[in-house]
Amino acid sequence: MARTKEFDPEVALEQAMELFWRQGYAATSVADLVAHLGVARASLYATFGNKHDLYVAALERYMQRGNPNLVEVLATPGPVLPTIRALLKATAAPSPPELPPGCMVVNAAVECPPEDVVVRRRLELNWASDEVALTSALLRARAQGEIRADVDAVSAARFLLVLKQGIQVVGGPANGPDGARRAEAAVRHALDLLETLR
Repeated sequence: MARTKEFDPEVALEQAMELFWRQGYAATSVADLVAHLGVARASLYATFGNKHDLYVAALERYMQRGNPNLVEVLATPGPVLPTIRALLKATAAPSPPELPPGCMVVNAAVECPPEDVVVRRRLELNWASDEVALTSALLRARAQGEIRADVDAVSAARFLLVLKQGIQVVGGPANGPDGARRAEAAVRHALDLLETLR
């Protein structure tokens, strides 16, 4: 009879996600994971594979959950521009104290070497999904008369996506108060630009 696993893989994956999110891939050793998860190294390998496999699974968990989930938020019926404004403001806001600082997707993009094609592909899929969600929301805003009929929804969506990612890099905790002030200024300018689309 097969032995029952000594841990819950879902709980362990959540804990691994939190550790990678807080420390990054390179700074997190297998020993760190074993200690943080309270799981034997052999059990960790048997369930998730190597450290990179576990990192990819943790990154996918983060992307599925979202912080917030951009696709779900933008699909909410009703006016679109107030939702986009709220998302931009939330992007520049400090992380809640119970969560690691910053965004795991942004951290992965900054840290990931070009040769890591697996993580790069996951990042591209995530950005493509967010871009589609933003484009769909802006098309809905155009149909609802919130923005002008001549606004290029695809270009505007790409602008917002890159702005959102850039705000999280510049305004991240590693850049201190100056970075936070720059991110807040960028959000204020972006909100002004949204008004010009009307």
